[in-house]
Amino acid sequence: MNKPKQTKYSEAGVDIDKGNAFIEEIRDIVNSTHQRGVLGEIGGFSSHMVIDTNKFKQPVIVNSTDGVGTKLAVAHLCNKHDTIGIDLVAMCVNDLIVGGATPLSFLDYFAMGKLDLTIAKAVVTGIAEGCIQANCSLVGGETAEMPGLYQGNDYDIAGFVTGIVDRDAIIDGSDIRPGNKIIGLRSSGLHSNGYSLVRKICFSDHNLTVDQFIAELDCPLGEELLRPTKIYVQPILNVMKNYAINGMVHNTGGGFIDNIPRVLPRGCKAIIDTKAWAPHPVFPFLERMGEIPSEEMYRTFNMGIGLLAIVDEDKAGDINHHFKALGEEPYIIGEIVSLAESEENPVEIVSDRRRN
Repeated sequence: MNKPKQTKYSEAGVDIDKGNAFIEEIRDIVNSTHQRGVLGEIGGFSSHMVIDTNKFKQPVIVNSTDGVGTKLAVAHLCNKHDTIGIDLVAMCVNDLIVGGATPLSFLDYFAMGKLDLTIAKAVVTGIAEGCIQANCSLVGGETAEMPGLYQGNDYDIAGFVTGIVDRDAIIDGSDIRPGNKIIGLRSSGLHSNGYSLVRKICFSDHNLTVDQFIAELDCPLGEELLRPTKIYVQPILNVMKNYAINGMVHNTGGGFIDNIPRVLPRGCKAIIDTKAWAPHPVFPFLERMGEIPSEEMYRTFNMGIGLLAIVDEDKAGDINHHFKALGEEPYIIGEIVSLAESEENPVEIVSDRRRN
């Protein structure tokens, strides 16, 4: 009788040894992000972190998760994977910080059809850089080989951040009042939203390539599209030590139109003056190439403003100067007014006046 054939997991496309080798490859990279309070190293079944009870009296745990959408497709077109991890961290920690929370730890999920160590290490290197910028510890993650679900070098990533805030320091927008000013912090560019539309315009409709130099952008198209998302954690935490912030908005998918209402109390309306800042060249470029209506631009993209801070009018100038001293590019871009009973839209985009 013939002996039954013995089949190994690797024959199905999953290489356990390569996965173990990957952990060793990134061990020092991950450890470089660890802040005080992290216990142990990667490789266990879970991670542990000590909470500083001297700093937080009524600690509230805050969690956020996100991805980078189809910006991943641009990374593949450019064959450049060492910055997409910064985007991943940014999308998570920027959501966290607008509630007043301090990021503590970060976990990532990386899935690929067949693990490519070069690509995977580049992605994790970017994640580590993002964590360093956010002063957040990368404490672990999941690396999965999924043959049959992902083709070639396709991969997907997701991020999960845990933060902490004192209960009485939560920023939820409830302190926003008419008369408050809106400070906008400049973005680095597109950040990580709207890329399905961007790819349609650039690659499907106009057959551009990532290597193509675009005079309006003063760089190759791929360089502009892969510009990493700005992380606002450190400047926001610094300002919060000195000033009260009544509400904050991470200006990501949905733009001004859909994100601002998420923090506005009933009866309040935000007026945004587009003359208060000049958008990055990439925005008018896309608007022209795609023949996109102005309202759609402000609902899809950040238009050069990545985060909004809503503050008391008498403190707006000082806070603006403080952000500048920290190296940010802040603009007073609008104000909060009363929403009339007959009005349905709590956000108005205007371009006929400059607000001080």
